[in-house]
Amino acid sequence: MTVFFIGAGPGDPELITVKGQRLVRSCPVILYAGSLVPAAVLDGHCADQVVNTADLDLDQIVALLKAAHDAGQDVARVHSGDPSLYGAIGEQIRRLRELGIPFEIVPGVTATAACAATLGCELTLPDVSQTVILTRYATKTSMPEGEQLGDLARHRATLAIHLGVRHIARIVDELLPHYGSACPVAVIYRASWPDEEKVIGTLADIAEKVGQTNIERTALILVGQVLAAEGFADSTLYSKD
Repeated sequence: MTVFFIGAGPGDPELITVKGQRLVRSCPVILYAGSLVPAAVLDGHCADQVVNTADLDLDQIVALLKAAHDAGQDVARVHSGDPSLYGAIGEQIRRLRELGIPFEIVPGVTATAACAATLGCELTLPDVSQTVILTRYATKTSMPEGEQLGDLARHRATLAIHLGVRHIARIVDELLPHYGSACPVAVIYRASWPDEEKVIGTLADIAEKVGQTNIERTALILVGQVLAAEGFADSTLYSKD
């Protein structure tokens, strides 16, 4: 018996991996994060037990995993995006190791990748940015020393900021000294979902633009010069030389 931590992708049911879909359709037990994973991801399943874990605490989830293990049943533990990023699988894995329950992680498409796709852009460009920093804005969860947004902004790399759209004005204030007011910014709500919404602007006006919408959560903030449409050099990858 194995617990498979499966990345369901950012929302579009077709963005789950082939392996992830195969496991969802074959495992007799499915535990999924129903607040973030669309039900369509589970289409075609033949599970005997399907549990939405949105309202369960860690102890309750682990109890379900242990019960499946005791019954010799594989579990599809379905998370949104890629489970290794803000997926809270670390605490589940620690419990499984203590219980001697085997597990496997199946990667998924990240929200950052989905946002770049919907914007039609590349996040790393020659002489512009060769680094992408995925981070979150600290509110309930504190940030380690050296990882405050201002510390990361000093690199002027492409930034993908999770869980921060409610604090967009404060985020802008922290980024302005490093990126400048003309730096492009995109806020993407529920990337790849049917109700996806994009707000495009600069650090000078993005807070005002977001304030004119109803976006308060489930949005990613992308920051960096790579979001500008033109004026960049070609890479050497396809150079004639």
